[in-house]
Amino acid sequence: MNGPLGLPRLHLRATDSTNERARELALAGAVHGTLVTADEQSAGRGRQGRTWIAPAGSAVLMSLVLREPPPLLPLAAAVAVCDAVGAPARVKWPNDVVLELADGRLAKLAGILVEARPGAGWAVLGIGINAALDTDELPDEIGPASERPAASLKLTPQQREPLLAGVLAALERRIAEDREGTLGAWRELDALCGRSVAWDGGSGTADGIDGEGRLKVLLDAGGSTALAAGEVHLRR
Repeated sequence: MNGPLGLPRLHLRATDSTNERARELALAGAVHGTLVTADEQSAGRGRQGRTWIAPAGSAVLMSLVLREPPPLLPLAAAVAVCDAVGAPARVKWPNDVVLELADGRLAKLAGILVEARPGAGWAVLGIGINAALDTDELPDEIGPASERPAASLKLTPQQREPLLAGVLAALERRIAEDREGTLGAWRELDALCGRSVAWDGGSGTADGIDGEGRLKVLLDAGGSTALAAGEVHLRR
């Protein structure tokens, strides 16, 4: 890999999805570090096929073309966002960035979506951070009273650009880090370890991650397992 992250940059006032635009650029041969940003998305994609809700001017919306990405890119990206945001941001497996509320709920501050083409040697890394979002205006399912609320840094729209610069700088460091460095940094920020969790097909107590980035769980019924993909939820 060579060249700084963020150059060249395509900024759009509005688009359907920065990941989709970055994917088109990658297929056309865009260099490592090519960045797509937008003020507003109409069809931003999240994990598990969800839509990322971000009113105009409320979020850092960015997608990077990365050539020869590291195997633990989703974990490294989550740690980099925490680096840029600072305490008390933490990570919820596999790569959400969250804030812990006083009642124990985890409020989602940022989401990360990696769409990779391993055979072609590239990936698109999409990051959305609720920088200036007014959470009181969100729909009930992700509003302040919901079980899975969204969080916001409560910045001004003008402060999104310095935050973007901080994320790019942190990504430069974290992507160059070795596997053990990434795993160690992620474990220090783990918001699930020791908590009761459930997922489609099981439940237990989160027990950190293994050397491949899989979530280790001590099962309620005894024994243990390691989850390689999917989504887990806190049990209250």
